[in-house]
Amino acid sequence: MRVLCSLSIVFCAAASAARVDAALEGGVYARGRFDGITDVPGVRIAHLTKIEGTDVRTGATVIFPDADPWNVKVAAASEAYNGNGEMTGTHWVDEAGYLETPIVLTDTLDVGLADNGVISWMMERYLQIGIGDDVPLPVVAECDDQTLNDIRGRHVSSQDVTELLSKAKSSQFARGSVGAGTGMEAFGFKAGIGSASRVLPTDRGGYTVGVLVNDNTASDRALLTIDGVQVGRMLRNQYLPVFPQRTGFVTSRGRAANGSIIVVVATNAPLDSRQLHALAKRVSLGMGRVGMTSHVGSGDLFIAFSTAYLYTRDRNFSVLAPTRHPEEDTDILNALYGATVEATEYAIYDALFSAKTMTGRDGATIYGLPVARVLQAIRTVRSAESTLK
Repeated sequence: MRVLCSLSIVFCAAASAARVDAALEGGVYARGRFDGITDVPGVRIAHLTKIEGTDVRTGATVIFPDADPWNVKVAAASEAYNGNGEMTGTHWVDEAGYLETPIVLTDTLDVGLADNGVISWMMERYLQIGIGDDVPLPVVAECDDQTLNDIRGRHVSSQDVTELLSKAKSSQFARGSVGAGTGMEAFGFKAGIGSASRVLPTDRGGYTVGVLVNDNTASDRALLTIDGVQVGRMLRNQYLPVFPQRTGFVTSRGRAANGSIIVVVATNAPLDSRQLHALAKRVSLGMGRVGMTSHVGSGDLFIAFSTAYLYTRDRNFSVLAPTRHPEEDTDILNALYGATVEATEYAIYDALFSAKTMTGRDGATIYGLPVARVLQAIRTVRSAESTLK
């Protein structure tokens, strides 16, 4: 039987899905309306989710920084926390200090196809590309979904991505086993796309920080920490992945065993590339709160951009300097750092809480996090803490 999850289903699910991680009480900063990266004005998202037959579990996710990235470029910077992975185009992002294409997330072997899809989409809209204008270097980032997906089949086509780029929306969106996160796992549980946002208080500028992750990490289950509680110890020997036709897969080495995470940070604070690089580096602190370990074979790649520090182009296709300048207030920068750490932490929770048990390639099954048990364990710890006060 062939089953395909369409884009329309993905968006409908987003509108009605309950945010289970909202039950967590931790955190310093207020959450945005959607508690996601689209709380940053101008940011738009779309997912392509491909679930077909028994072996296809993959997809793509696109993130737009604004409505016209080629002509209105946003300040940006990347961080390769551990580089056994790919995020194309970031050499130019870091050299120029800005982002001028949409960001696409997909599986490892479909990076080239996704890149081609972005170029086709941009050439259709910017007719001078490659004639008198520059040529784009798309930003495409990957995670390896071969546990659940027939990755050699390369099921995300260039046309899929070209069509997806026209469907991005600035509203609530689905999380978990959708888009690029369809076949992903973390801590031995089903994972994928997660997102969160944090809003600074008025006396710190009132800025918003939004984070989106594609979580496919392979950290030790026992290290999993949620809201400060080490729930992974409780679940260390339960809900373990099942590989009925690949008994040796559990002990595989290299990238298949080490996993990866892609993190996109957006803000409407007017930060330049240097400051955004500092922001991107704080992502790793949020990862650490959850118990993640960046392994030798991990592809842990981050990119941050500001929708309020812009580079516009003149009629000769020259990039002009921005009219706004970065905020140098130390208190505001420190608050933005803290909001980034917190939003990253909760975006990872979101990926785990939103994803459900999935069976894929060769009958492999990755169980979803037992959310009710986790929340009960957290409540029990909080009750004990309150008794000790």
